[in-house]
Amino acid sequence: MDNRNTIIFGTEGDALTKQSTKEVLNTVYDALDEKGYNAIDQMVGYILSGDPSYITSNNNARNLIRHIERDDLVEELLRTFLDK
Repeated sequence: MDNRNTIIFGTEGDALTKQSTKEVLNTVYDALDEKGYNAIDQMVGYILSGDPSYITSNNNARNLIRHIERDDLVEELLRTFLDK
């Protein structure tokens, strides 16, 4: 009888999810700030619209933030703001 074990291969996305949402938000903020953007305005624009063009590709920020669901970003922001 064949041994049919399922093999799971990792992807590039797996490595990205190891970084916490808070770390990604900080990385994205720093990348936007480094490029001279108003980081808060740009991040709010992204969260409200889902348009990745609000986020710079500097330091891989756009790719990082796109791997996190926008509702998870809002959840992290609320948890941090409310200290929960």
